[in-house]
Amino acid sequence: MNLTYQDNLKDVSWLQICQIFESVGWGERNPEEIEKAFKESSYVRIVRDNSKIVAFGRTVDDGRYYALIVDLVIDTEYQGKGIGKKILSELRNELESYYFTTLTTATGKDEFYLKQGWQRQSSSFIFPRTDKQKKEHTKS
Repeated sequence: MNLTYQDNLKDVSWLQICQIFESVGWGERNPEEIEKAFKESSYVRIVRDNSKIVAFGRTVDDGRYYALIVDLVIDTEYQGKGIGKKILSELRNELESYYFTTLTTATGKDEFYLKQGWQRQSSSFIFPRTDKQKKEHTKS
């Protein structure tokens, strides 16, 4: 592996980003919409193995109080190699001055975040937009 980490969107293939979303089961994404979302993000990390994008993460925030780490996604072939841990740490450090930094985990990934020092919130809610969101992110 020849991994490089970048903190900008230079030469990003939005099609590769969409393919990674799909490979981890997060569904099909539109490259133009993904590009727009990433450009609206406060901080990004893109990880490449040579020229191939293999992982990414990004944040959104209000500039002072609330920050959210979103889309921490690692290609299935590269999971378990410390890439997610490094991206998460870098993004968390970028958000150090915020009063609240939160994230929502993918189903089944709680333990990864707990090992990185994150804690469960006592109260948080979602307004599910789809049956899949309701199934994956709510308690019965």
